[in-house]
Amino acid sequence: MAAETASRVAIVTGAARGIGAATAWRLAQDGFAVALLDLDVQSCADAAEKINASGGRALAAAVDVSDSDQVAAVVQKVADELGAPTVLVNNAGILRDNLLFKMTDGDWDAVMNVHLRGAFLMSRAVQKFQTEQGWGRIVNLSSTSALGNRGQANYATAKAGLQGFTKTLAIELGKFGVTVNAIAPGFIATEMTAATAARMKVDFEDFKKAAAAAIPVARVGTPDDIAHTVSFLVSDGAGFVSGQVIYVAGGPKD
Repeated sequence: MAAETASRVAIVTGAARGIGAATAWRLAQDGFAVALLDLDVQSCADAAEKINASGGRALAAAVDVSDSDQVAAVVQKVADELGAPTVLVNNAGILRDNLLFKMTDGDWDAVMNVHLRGAFLMSRAVQKFQTEQGWGRIVNLSSTSALGNRGQANYATAKAGLQGFTKTLAIELGKFGVTVNAIAPGFIATEMTAATAARMKVDFEDFKKAAAAAIPVARVGTPDDIAHTVSFLVSDGAGFVSGQVIYVAGGPKD
């Protein structure tokens, strides 16, 4: 690994499981010190212990990404214990699916607060360290649902909003050596998609088979598929890639 990478610090939100956990592990293997943030701090602690045992550097911390005071405190904690964070992966997310006429105010607000407010607060806190260092990477997790998806008016809107957020930050932060990109995963086999299958009263294996049948590469995605894409986007080799939305979905998307 490059000496620069070995001294860099990455923050991954929603790191307790799924895409977040896989991303944290991959970045640790790439040589980053990694802060794993989530409401489920015990699962993050287990993942951080695994990274530390493998020779990496990691810490776990609890945070509600929609709470500005908690975000400010946890980012400072990362800076104090691991070093200035220059890589941020905004992965924290929740589902509150329902058709529009059944969707409550709470369903809408909860999804907006975690996905959009959370990404805003985390990015605002971390950009201070990135601009001071003159180098940084932000990767926001969008979704193919940003193109529209039945029963997900809140989630689709939030994920589309993250794409506009990404492009705007790329313009604002580029002159400081900071790139900002978004990844829009397609069907990824995680606890979240398993929960969707359960809500629809469909066996998860059947759910995955049906999804795979409509995907050109004939399989569903895994968290590692996304982690590999994050790994590229936060590398020095991706320094001329910014403001992009990369659909990692096993086939073309609009």
